[in-house]
Amino acid sequence: MPNRLAKESSPYLLQHAHNPVDWYPWGDEALEAAMAQDKPILVSIGYAACHWCHVMERESFEDDKVAAIMNEHFINIKIDREERPDLDHIYMDSVTAMTGSGGWPLNVFLTPQGKPFYGGTYFPPQPAHGRNSWTEILEGVSRAWTERRPQIIEQAENLTNHMEEGNKIGAVASDSTSALHPSIPPSLHPHQLDIITAELLKSADRQHGGFGRAPKFPQTGIIAFLLRYGMDAIKPTAEQPNEPSRQEALQQAFLSIDKMIQGGIYDQLGGGLARYSTDNQWLVPHFEKMLYDQALLISVLADACQLAGLHSERGREYARVIDHTIEFLRRELMSAEGGFYAALDADSEGEEGKFYVWEQGEIEEVLGNDAPIAVEWFGISGEGNWEGINILTREKTISELAKSFGLSLEETLTKVDNIISRLMERRSTRIRPALDDKQILAWNALMNMAISKAAGATGSSEYRQLAIENMEWMLRVFAAENDHFYHTYKDGQAKYPAFLDDLAYLVQALIYLQELTGDTLYIERAAELTTMIKREFGTNDNHLFYYTGASQHDVVVRKREIYDGAQPSGNAVMAFNLQWLGLVFDRAEWKLAAENMLNAMAGVVTRYPASFGYWAVELMRSIRGCEEIVVAGPRADVLRNEILANFIPFRVLQSTTRENEAYPLLRHKFSAPDTAIHVCHNYSCAQPVATVREMLALMGRDGGME
Repeated sequence: MPNRLAKESSPYLLQHAHNPVDWYPWGDEALEAAMAQDKPILVSIGYAACHWCHVMERESFEDDKVAAIMNEHFINIKIDREERPDLDHIYMDSVTAMTGSGGWPLNVFLTPQGKPFYGGTYFPPQPAHGRNSWTEILEGVSRAWTERRPQIIEQAENLTNHMEEGNKIGAVASDSTSALHPSIPPSLHPHQLDIITAELLKSADRQHGGFGRAPKFPQTGIIAFLLRYGMDAIKPTAEQPNEPSRQEALQQAFLSIDKMIQGGIYDQLGGGLARYSTDNQWLVPHFEKMLYDQALLISVLADACQLAGLHSERGREYARVIDHTIEFLRRELMSAEGGFYAALDADSEGEEGKFYVWEQGEIEEVLGNDAPIAVEWFGISGEGNWEGINILTREKTISELAKSFGLSLEETLTKVDNIISRLMERRSTRIRPALDDKQILAWNALMNMAISKAAGATGSSEYRQLAIENMEWMLRVFAAENDHFYHTYKDGQAKYPAFLDDLAYLVQALIYLQELTGDTLYIERAAELTTMIKREFGTNDNHLFYYTGASQHDVVVRKREIYDGAQPSGNAVMAFNLQWLGLVFDRAEWKLAAENMLNAMAGVVTRYPASFGYWAVELMRSIRGCEEIVVAGPRADVLRNEILANFIPFRVLQSTTRENEAYPLLRHKFSAPDTAIHVCHNYSCAQPVATVREMLALMGRDGGME
């Protein structure tokens, strides 16, 4: 007989709908039951593509004896972390504070009031590797609740207070005034960028790319920072003689991108990036594919493509991977309505990665005489590179492969495309990993921004149209009353009030789409949303924004999220939004708000940049300044597209094909029949120029590395 989760829409919750555990979804019914029955709450958090969540379900939650213990002693709540990231943040922080680490599945024990007092991640069915069994944990917590309740209540209060303390970063000083800061606030200094870069490069893997040791995550925020530092590094000074070089930063950024897209973490056949690599070489991925990882990969590839130059071999390769990844998204993660689904599972047929791996014999069977090319291109062997089987990788360039087989570059490309097509056809006959078909506003907004950036970098009108249509879909299906939005959408129903990430990413996506299209309706919508965010998520006593809106009351702590995790911090993105929109609308209070956010975060970002990659980019924006570029005249659309092909990361770009006095940057710029490019700083403009080449020269840029 199904439990209460059968009425939910989340694929993850539905996976547990037939467990013998008497699961509740998060909500009043569960919380009221805990109070009425005076039972502790067990909250178990995971997501549909989570491998170890599936393992724990099979081992424990499907076991009648284990379920009987859970049902007798606890009110059991299942949460999809992607539906309720606010609850996941709260309870993940509490477990990390208790144990020093976190992960999924996340299992947390709460008082009936929702305050955490004990928790962990995966627990095995039998004691193993120093871990207690799940049954031992359940019995121990139940016994403690009965015998040591005062101590448990005290621990829960202490943990909750600890989380409240974490909200104090960004607090407004008692002697603060409303006076505007100078363009570089006192706590920001150019040498902070050197310190940040040096700290990041300490953990750089100079052989395989990336940062730190396995498990290795893409860390695209760090790569984005190094690309920007590398193209615009500060000159060494007597005070900073050991400043990291421009070339060193660029080399590590490019190496990291190259090794990832050549490794097993990237699906060499179908496209798409897995969540992380279990080894240092990017060979063995955790095979789940998350939408946000695809968005962040495309975004940093667009940056790298612009910086390398689209006509260079490296730039062409990055453009190819962008196209390959977007092709994957359209084929496997895009709905008929125009939205993007959340994720693909790591498992199929009960095995992680089974859908993606190959035996050499199967390759030879499918490809016949072309098999030797595939074997060399994908690094295939009879003994395999992982547990006796092959994860496809790519260690040669197309030109190296062509040389190996005495083929022209064009012949080799044709052969490779044919090989991929045939192998994809064979792979399509396998049992596919499960699809998490909910659609999340934040992740779609990240993807929209990435597609806009890809359109600019590659000049693809197809990407441009995709971004426009996806934005129209988002603004339609996630919209709620009074300028509010929902967080998720599935089967025609939008649910849960939007969180800061949803709205911050949506504003940023609207900004990038305006730059791509020149349509000011997008930034008008962005400004409306920003006003709402400041009202609903901000407070007068702190420069940073809460993760949840003022009208949401079902969380034990209202948190401010500041870390850049797998996705950018919503607060970091809001610093960008406020600075950009403040310039375009000449809103001094918005520019000041952005500066105050960066002032509040500058110290911690400089000390621990690996956890604040996107914040570091915004610090650089504030320190280096932001170029204001205006294109006005009948050929504005053509020149705008040329500008977008160049790596100008710290910019505000507006363009118009007709007279427009509504925006400060566009006023008095139109001079038909000519089209002019204006480069400005603080609304003071240099003499207009007629070509992008002249514009780049005016800014001291060469338009790329070619």
